[in-house]
Amino acid sequence: MPHLVIEYTDNLRPFPEAEVLAAVNASLTSSPEIQDEADLKSRFITADRYAIGTRPEGRGFVHAQLRLLSGRSPETKKELAGRVGAILAEHTPQPEGVMVQISVEIVDMDRASYVKQRR
Repeated sequence: MPHLVIEYTDNLRPFPEAEVLAAVNASLTSSPEIQDEADLKSRFITADRYAIGTRPEGRGFVHAQLRLLSGRSPETKKELAGRVGAILAEHTPQPEGVMVQISVEIVDMDRASYVKQRR
């Protein structure tokens, strides 16, 4: 915990993945909500088959899902989502003729069923 998964459409390549990971990890781990920076696991997934509405082209998206152990206040979740969203807005490519949607979702993970080991 936490897990950050950022998914983007392949029409936004080249996407500055390394730059975004460095910025978002630095921002999130500076929050008091993430007590150990080694707990944050971040990764990218590229969508090569997708649909956005009914138009076959000219649209793309970036969606981040930050999964946290349950118990955070709505204000805390909004603040963390804002950190991720601001970085994505700053770094997401804007190809000519492509409408890009950026979204961030905070998902609660059930504390009782979450299992983690460190070795």
